[in-house]
Amino acid sequence: MKNEDFLKLEHQLCFPLYAVSRQITQIYQPLLNELDITYPQYLALLTLWENGTQTVNQIGEKLLLDSGTLTPLLKRLEQKELLNRNRSASDERVVEISLTEKGINLKEKAICIPPKMFEKLGISIEEAESLKRISHKILNNK
Repeated sequence: MKNEDFLKLEHQLCFPLYAVSRQITQIYQPLLNELDITYPQYLALLTLWENGTQTVNQIGEKLLLDSGTLTPLLKRLEQKELLNRNRSASDERVVEISLTEKGINLKEKAICIPPKMFEKLGISIEEAESLKRISHKILNNK
């Protein structure tokens, strides 16, 4: 391949990753609209459903988001009465995030989303696992 060929769109790794990310988010949207949440809110809820009460920093580490991005998202979830934000008793600089009963119950409605996504994307669980493995390898190589 000639040097100038590296700048052709068809040779860019970033473009298909960007386009797939946008497409996946668009496919999620109608499913999440039924739950009245956005995709980033869904990701935050996933961490809480999986790990229980966490600090803002812990959620941010898992989602690769800084607190400036995460805080407004969590405030909106609190307004929807899906979670509580409380200052830590031992260190008031730390904000702990816990699910409300409504937030816990939303998990039952969300449980159908992953299988619907596999169906809509037209990929197998094995293909999805392979894509996730490669994606995590890239993310962990920063």
